[in-house]
Amino acid sequence: MNLLAHPIIESLGTYPLAGAIAILFFALSIGHVLADYPLQGSYLARTKSPSSSSNNDPSEGQYLWIFSLYAHCLIHAGLVWIITGNVWFALVELVAHAIIDLLKIKEKIGYACDQILHYACKLVYAIIIVYTLI
Repeated sequence: MNLLAHPIIESLGTYPLAGAIAILFFALSIGHVLADYPLQGSYLARTKSPSSSSNNDPSEGQYLWIFSLYAHCLIHAGLVWIITGNVWFALVELVAHAIIDLLKIKEKIGYACDQILHYACKLVYAIIIVYTLI
């Protein structure tokens, strides 16, 4: 896909390198906040962990958490795709977000580390995209 055909990406060429990276990172950060808070909702937040009490309910199924985590990560991937116009970054986001959230769910990392890793991914996407334009 031609990155320059996307309106957000196309507008970055009018800014200096650091400004373009900052603008794209800002847009991706807004998408992250939308996906992590209002678009996640209490249902996905509650059921995306294997230890969720909803996963112990036979009517819901013991693997509900997998579908809930996937749905949450797919929302993130969709916003990355919309913002960048690039499906490959969306697929990377889908996998990276799932891995980071699983680390948090399994208590290998805390909330702050989880958020830092998510934003680091967004920064990497912004840097790669801007550098491929210049």
